[in-house]
Amino acid sequence: MSKDRLAAFMDAVLAIIMTILVLELPKPDPLTWEGVWALKETYATYILSFFWLGSMWVSLHNEWHHIQMVTKKVVWLGIVLLFVTSWIPYSMSVVAIDPMNRVGQVLYGMSVLLVTFANLWLSVALYKCHVDFDECDSEKHAWLLRVKYIPDIIIKLIGMALAATVYPPSMMYAVLLAMLWMLIPVDRFYHPKKQ
Repeated sequence: MSKDRLAAFMDAVLAIIMTILVLELPKPDPLTWEGVWALKETYATYILSFFWLGSMWVSLHNEWHHIQMVTKKVVWLGIVLLFVTSWIPYSMSVVAIDPMNRVGQVLYGMSVLLVTFANLWLSVALYKCHVDFDECDSEKHAWLLRVKYIPDIIIKLIGMALAATVYPPSMMYAVLLAMLWMLIPVDRFYHPKKQ
């Protein structure tokens, strides 16, 4: 199956999910500058969620660049990714109610981790669809997945643990830190083993 229909569908659904984020924002009450300022944590959560999803879209775009055809497995993993991603606006709205609520932050963290795992599984499946296997370096791909995703997952797990026990907004900081980690072009540091 051609990648174009699936890529267009995923782009459209991600755009809708990112748009829904802003609809979940509460209105200032009263509508004054103080009322707007009182929602600063909510706005920060929105900004973080929007750019985290945006960075995921950029990552997907880069991974799909060399793909020509996809399998049914990739299609279903794409649907799973969109399903768990659709929970982000809901979990963000729960955090927006009370950014210091442990349960809300852990719920947000669980949603973020589900998206991360779904994205990882899709990445692995996409690699197997790569047309140009001569240019594909499976050792490099495995190295990149370990270097990118393992720290990303660890950062988010630590953030969720801290959010549940010590400081609820730790989850937000963990998502920000993990997003920044994923933006680092670590493939420049890959050095194949010499045989």
